[in-house]
Amino acid sequence: MAHRPVGAGSSFTFTAGAATTSSAFSVQSSVLRVVAVGGAAHVAIGVNPTATNTDYYVPAGDTVTLGLTKASNRVVGITTGTTTIVTVPEGTQVPFGVGDYVTLTASGQSYYNFTNQQVLSVDTSAGVNGYYQTRMTVNYNSSGIVTAFSSADASVIISNKISAYGVGSGTIYFQQVQITGQA
Repeated sequence: MAHRPVGAGSSFTFTAGAATTSSAFSVQSSVLRVVAVGGAAHVAIGVNPTATNTDYYVPAGDTVTLGLTKASNRVVGITTGTTTIVTVPEGTQVPFGVGDYVTLTASGQSYYNFTNQQVLSVDTSAGVNGYYQTRMTVNYNSSGIVTAFSSADASVIISNKISAYGVGSGTIYFQQVQITGQA
């Protein structure tokens, strides 16, 4: 089986008997390749995971491939405030749920960018002024932005972290990949 790397890989160290969690990463693939070097670890993936000794076991020196759930959409509007309202195109829907964490990038208007912020609500209203799941409120304070949103190339994508609970001490290396073919 062949792996095609997606984005940049990363790593972090872990110690025996303790959980360590990575920085957030944007989910760009449905597969995460994980390698434990120096010691074995139990790993958990999610919005804010803390691995324990009951999570997925990765033997020292071994590689595993774990599934991720991708979700993203274009952004066509942003309403600033102490929380931020993100609008996706009509005819599509917000592919995130309450409690998910998301990262937003707005080409040409980077002051709108944020990383790993929690989705507080998805507007499911119907009627004359309904949004039919095209808007979500994110726990991001954008009240200092006074420039109108006008980015033609903005998107929002789900964020995750990986956590390792050390059986020994070592380093977790992780990389999103696409898998092609079979061995």
